[in-house]
Amino acid sequence: MKVSSVQQMRAMDRYAIEQLGISEEILMENAGQAAASVLAREIGIGDKKIAIFCGVGNNGGDGFVVARKIHADGGGVQVFILGNPDKFKGAARTNLDILARLPIEVRAIASVKKIGMDVLHSHGIVDAIFGTGLDRNVDGLHREVIALINESGKKVLSLDIPSGINGDTGEIMGAAVQADCTVAFGLPKRGNLLYPGYGRCGKLYVCHISFPPFLYNRDGNKIQVNRPVALPPRDKSGYKGSMGEALVIAGAAGYFGAPYFSALSFLKAGGGYIRLAAPRSMIYFIAQKGSEIVFIPQNETAAGSIALKNKDRLIELSEKMDMVVIGPGLSLDAETQQLVRELVKTIKVPVLIDGDGITAVCGDLKIIRKRKAPTVLTPHLGEMSRLTARPVGEINRQKIAVLQETARDLGAFIVLKGAHSLIGLPDERVFINLSGNSGMATAGSGDVLTGTIAAMVGLGLPLEEAVKKGVFIHGVAGDLAATEKGEDGMTAQDILECLPYAMKRDREGPSDAFPSRYAGPIIV
Repeated sequence: MKVSSVQQMRAMDRYAIEQLGISEEILMENAGQAAASVLAREIGIGDKKIAIFCGVGNNGGDGFVVARKIHADGGGVQVFILGNPDKFKGAARTNLDILARLPIEVRAIASVKKIGMDVLHSHGIVDAIFGTGLDRNVDGLHREVIALINESGKKVLSLDIPSGINGDTGEIMGAAVQADCTVAFGLPKRGNLLYPGYGRCGKLYVCHISFPPFLYNRDGNKIQVNRPVALPPRDKSGYKGSMGEALVIAGAAGYFGAPYFSALSFLKAGGGYIRLAAPRSMIYFIAQKGSEIVFIPQNETAAGSIALKNKDRLIELSEKMDMVVIGPGLSLDAETQQLVRELVKTIKVPVLIDGDGITAVCGDLKIIRKRKAPTVLTPHLGEMSRLTARPVGEINRQKIAVLQETARDLGAFIVLKGAHSLIGLPDERVFINLSGNSGMATAGSGDVLTGTIAAMVGLGLPLEEAVKKGVFIHGVAGDLAATEKGEDGMTAQDILECLPYAMKRDREGPSDAFPSRYAGPIIV
């Protein structure tokens, strides 16, 4: 499913009205009808009393349509307008005028003091205050009403996006409604799917409001939900080499977990043959936990990291691999950092660079730009800051734009890790991943991801699909671990151990045990 920016949605609205002749009134009617159907499903209408809070824009107009639908279906409804009703125009004005002819209570409010009992005696609330166009912090009466809604204990349906959420970034603009369910109109907006906005939406629905598919599926919209392809069938007569071979170059004194997790996750996610090039002195200890790994002991620097003299042997070994992973726990030793740059410059197969490997190439990004073979980068926000020379706060506010620009500039696949990780491609497409949970914010989780992506390459997926699938499967494994143990205290080992079960679930296909959120918003 595509995901739109606020500007793109406005352009779709204009196209529908001006080119297709779908009037603003029809679009608003369709939005209100969809919202009413969700309201009936989630809260009920016939014997219920609903309070609707409307701002003075088109989001408020959508709320007026919902009020009329509730009245038509036998429910009780009160409409509270935040602002001057004279400001309504167009379709919103038309729908307010219709309400004036019906026995529906409509009140402009200047204070929350007189409506507390009305909210208390309602069965549910419809939030139609701001919509997706909000670009300033919420204050005054609007902030007080949002607080009243959140403290009411009532089920809340938000129209398009919870009021107070930025439609493009998912930021909370000072205060925001906590909805139980949200129905987005046309397409989900970026703020519906990026945190913290996603966490305020509750169950997410979308209605195309009669837009034709060519409009909401157009190629010019490059953002969509990550719905990776099916895994290729396993070859019944296959052998370990036919299930993929990968080389992991990782580890340094004091960093035993990163090489272990990167290498063993390749096997746990279905890969066939993994080699780990790590400092010689570490091999014995890692082998105690990962005896299935084939070890390539490396000469060490004085600091206990991989020495530059290993370069030629590593380049020779890489030629036989489906993918090479470089960086987990390598350290910032100057000699090792130089080794990384030399390897990335020379290796002719796909390379995945993570952790300290990303720090190494940040010093000379031309190495990435000049690579003939594909490159995958898996930065967290701090590493993305080093890649782009931008502050973390700026990136966090413009994740998608920064990711698109960087992936295009470097010609690389970039996984920006975090809540709802983003997968950026060189052609500026971005996929929002919906699997995973906050328990995965733990040391070693990113190392498990590197091996999982490499395994998807080994199993035969094209690189683009392997990256998307690897991110998804990693998140599913984290969700399975959280189901078993809870998010608090979950470790990378727990995620690692759940990888085979995540692969099994994925091969079996969607079921009641597969979270519905993985597919994205529910279409109504």
